Amino acid sequence: MFIPLHDRNALKHIRRQYVTLTLITINVFVWIATGLLATEEFAQATVVGLGFIPAVAFEYATLDPALVLVPEDATAITYAFLHGDILHLASNMVFLWVFGDNVEDALGHIKYLIFYLLCAVAAALFHGLVAPTSESPLIGASGAVAGIVAAYIILHPKVRVWVLVLFRFPIPLPAFIPLAFWIGQQFWMLASDHGSNVSWGAHVGGILAGALLVVPLRRRGVPLFDRTIVTPKAIEHLETIPPAVQPSPAAPRKTIHWGR
Repeated sequence: MFIPLHDRNALKHIRRQYVTLTLITINVFVWIATGLLATEEFAQATVVGLGFIPAVAFEYATLDPALVLVPEDATAITYAFLHGDILHLASNMVFLWVFGDNVEDALGHIKYLIFYLLCAVAAALFHGLVAPTSESPLIGASGAVAGIVAAYIILHPKVRVWVLVLFRFPIPLPAFIPLAFWIGQQFWMLASDHGSNVSWGAHVGGILAGALLVVPLRRRGVPLFDRTIVTPKAIEHLETIPPAVQPSPAAPRKTIHWGR
């Protein structure tokens, strides 16, 4: 188990990660409004009315009209802004904070927002395919965040990321080590853990969507897998000196190194 703390990966195309900051703000505000300050009845009503319920989405069941808050299809997005408790919220927001900015930088603000929402939808649908008759509401941003993790490892596998291992030891590692472990864990848990209240299917759906979408949605010229643009080796040019101030034959000619 690890917690990402910080990455050494400066923004290259945008001045600030406005969409990532806005998403974090919305998630925190929604949790305060529907969880921290809400009554138990109101909190439960928002979970049922805004959460993604596979049985309802795939028409195995119908939701009481009194509990409907948004159109049925919209719950494939609204569920991603609800969280059960502070740990659920914090874990998702930490991953979004550490990795979201560089994915936003690679895609641009608008395409990044589209990417995030599509990953949320894909996560909900994959969760539904795994448990199509489930009447339990799915909530949480982890599916969308899983898409961001997948995009990050494709874009920046070699970047050093500080992670807190076993909640105690801060260690800098190349991003592909902790993130590949995390991604592998999601697939393993999907195959082996059938009694948990964690939707491993949503995580896997988000991962698959993120890996597929980052390639066509990235900015033109943004490399994958931390490939850099290799420039020709710097060439040494002799400085051109006007004839009137030519040095004596014994004096060495001055050299300028270009491109370094």
